[in-house]
Amino acid sequence: MTTSQKVMKAAGFLMAANLVSRILGFVRESLLAGLFGKTGATDAYNTAFILPDLLYWLLVGGVLSAAFIPVLSEYIAKGREEEGWKVVSSVTNLVFLFLCVLVIIALIFTPKFVALQVPGFSPENRDLAIYLTRILLLQPVILAMSGITMGILNSYKIFWPSAIGTVLYNASVIFFGALFANSGDTRSISGFAFGVVIGAAANFLVQIPALRRVGIRYYPVIDLKHPGVKKIMVLALPMIIMYTLNQFQVIINSNLGSALVPGSLTAIWYSYRLFQLPVGIFALAIGVAVFPTLSEQAALKKFKKFLETISGAIRLIMFITIPISVGMIVLRFPLIRVLFEHGEFGPEDTAETAVPLFYFALGITAQAIIQILPRAFYALQNTWMPVILGVIAMGASIIWMIVLVGPLAHGGLALAVTLGAIIQMFLLFFVLRSKLGGIDGKRLTVTFGKTFIASMLMGIIVMLWSDLLTPWAGVGKLGSLIVLCSGAFIGVVIFALITRILRMEEYSMAMEMLGSKIRKKS
Repeated sequence: MTTSQKVMKAAGFLMAANLVSRILGFVRESLLAGLFGKTGATDAYNTAFILPDLLYWLLVGGVLSAAFIPVLSEYIAKGREEEGWKVVSSVTNLVFLFLCVLVIIALIFTPKFVALQVPGFSPENRDLAIYLTRILLLQPVILAMSGITMGILNSYKIFWPSAIGTVLYNASVIFFGALFANSGDTRSISGFAFGVVIGAAANFLVQIPALRRVGIRYYPVIDLKHPGVKKIMVLALPMIIMYTLNQFQVIINSNLGSALVPGSLTAIWYSYRLFQLPVGIFALAIGVAVFPTLSEQAALKKFKKFLETISGAIRLIMFITIPISVGMIVLRFPLIRVLFEHGEFGPEDTAETAVPLFYFALGITAQAIIQILPRAFYALQNTWMPVILGVIAMGASIIWMIVLVGPLAHGGLALAVTLGAIIQMFLLFFVLRSKLGGIDGKRLTVTFGKTFIASMLMGIIVMLWSDLLTPWAGVGKLGSLIVLCSGAFIGVVIFALITRILRMEEYSMAMEMLGSKIRKKS
């Protein structure tokens, strides 16, 4: 089996697992919407994730995404596993201790942090946000151990335990959210928060058996002088800075959104979840599957294969996400009705949520591609450049937020995120091309052009179908489901026929990946 086939097989599995996880995620969001609607309580719940996420990404996210996997993959590729485990132990112990200290400090200063990020909240919603934040602050330490375990297994190109863990995570949130929820008591929304903490623990525990099978070796040491530990710290530093600054953008978004109509932040959050669906299922799966291979190719200086791996991943992502972007724009109303419109979430909430979804959907492909391009830099053990470019794009996004929130309200905040992602994508392309002496630009351009044409033709046909069917089927749950499913089916068939007629290589790549999954099941 070739390297490309191995990557596609891993990506195919991750996509399937991510699809199940995301479906459960939308069951969770739909349950939350039905029980609590689009209100100040759900704004408080979504706000409560900001501080715990900041702590996690501050120490663990940057270490894993930029430094941990490339360094450990290098030790494995060069036959120095024992040395690699000493590095893993030192980094794990260091992260665990620092994170525990930061969580204790965060628990003490939670009220001040919440007041800073959402000054427009009413006192009642601010108190609820503080309460929920303190529950969720139990999560980062557990999630850190889970993330490091995932990084170790991914370095060995073992992906299934973490994929199953995300399914268990969402299932836990659904179970405990439904168990404790009472739409008449806003504080009962804490059931979802407790489910998040318990789900994080399940995510960690399910990975332990696979970790034992690869021969876990743990050392109770923190060796800051070890070359591998030093390398991880040097590589992680810019990412820590990047994620810290990224939270500044989140705070600006929350700050501006908290002054809008109550429920605006929830509308952004629900639409953001929908927009992240294809990014999480396809782009993130391909990025995770490709990263250890890129790290290995870079460590062994196989730069021709390195470039082929990047090009193939990006072309496949464009082929998948451009039609999804068009389809989500055309079918956004029935999509929101099917997933969220019930209970406390009414038609006016659907209309409000459709606004940011439109603007978010314009940036799906850009967001998907920036799941790959930074990983190319990380595999080359260059973490400063994507951070610098990310900060530039983030600055542009914040400026757009301030400019657009007035005329477009919560839609302006969503459009600002999309514009920032597009800027970041082009900056990454330009710099990576200069570093590698090329980026397979001709093939990428051809793939984009053909996919865009096929997607627009598909979108026109699906829009006509939707306009024809909606008056007959209605805008209820069943009618919207009929419009959504039939429109999606027609879209897939039309797009597949056009791209097959165009003899696109990416069509064959996608079919190969899908075919391997079908053969595995049969």
